[in-house]
Amino acid sequence: MNEEEYMKLAIKLANKARGRTSPNPLVGAVVVKEGSIVGRGFHKKRGEPHAEINALNDAGGNAKRGDLYVNLEPCNHYGMTPPCTKAVIESGIKRVFVGIEDPNETVAGGGIQCLKKNGIDVKKWILKKECQRLNEVYIKYITEKRPFVILKSAASLDGKIATRNRDTRWITNEKSRTFLHKLRNEMDGILVGIGTIKADDPSLTTRLNGRGGKDPVRIIVDSRLNIPLEAKVLNKESNAKTVIATTDLANREKIKKLEELGEKVIVVGSENNRVDLRELMFELGKLEITSLLIEGGAEVNASSLESGIVDKVMFFYAPKIIGGTEALSMVGGEGVKDLDEAIIIKEIKTRRFGDDILMEGYINR
Repeated sequence: MNEEEYMKLAIKLANKARGRTSPNPLVGAVVVKEGSIVGRGFHKKRGEPHAEINALNDAGGNAKRGDLYVNLEPCNHYGMTPPCTKAVIESGIKRVFVGIEDPNETVAGGGIQCLKKNGIDVKKWILKKECQRLNEVYIKYITEKRPFVILKSAASLDGKIATRNRDTRWITNEKSRTFLHKLRNEMDGILVGIGTIKADDPSLTTRLNGRGGKDPVRIIVDSRLNIPLEAKVLNKESNAKTVIATTDLANREKIKKLEELGEKVIVVGSENNRVDLRELMFELGKLEITSLLIEGGAEVNASSLESGIVDKVMFFYAPKIIGGTEALSMVGGEGVKDLDEAIIIKEIKTRRFGDDILMEGYINR
């Protein structure tokens, strides 16, 4: 194996903890000596040992004079755990291969410099792009203090998310819906508008056939606080919190009632009598919500895109044609006037889930 293959293994290890390390990054580490892998590890959960520590413990005495591959720069500060650089130095590792520098200002190159000062050879930026993609959520959160946002929608082949009678179940197939629950399992939060709550009364939980999925924080955008008190997201069938984002248009007594139920109400500014989504993102960042899945209807989808909060889109298409000018499309609002104003999606990838097709890509900034 070459250095890129070892780094690919570190990335694969890191991915095992996706959805479990927030607000920490995904990190995997591999210890190699004389061409053989002698230690592997990854950061499993916030507060638990970092990937380097787990890999070094796995390697034991074999780490001495070996190489360490890690997708993110080792930390050089005390947090919930001691600095990893100290353990690396004490292990006798002679070389460290790093994917990317940690954007956290408390690390930001300090880990690499510490290793170099202690006589360890450091080779940087192995599979840099892949390592950046692995931690795209962490990078955005740590640098911008707001979550990485994925806009997900499911539609017929002609782009309809409901019939003219607002029938939505089920446009996509079971394989697509299972994938969606896997995605929810990896996210810190899930956001819908009050229209979805009133129309479908969803639980917004993760259902993975008994495999212990994690429920994301449920975030409801509700500018006038019209949410019914009997809504499923306000019931305690899940341990996940519910956050209701509203504006000064909300009834104060209703706010009090919701808070008495144990729910968190966030009052933010309004834009055209709607919740200011950009301001809301910073409020969610304060709650350490690093990743957010938007599963709204046509209007929430439009507002999210217009506000510029979306980083990535995931659009599922089922082989059905619904038709009808009154049938809801994936994105509502006024739309753009001219094609040169259209939002461009880059780095497009497609996947198949039975007969359904998923198209995903990133917003071109």
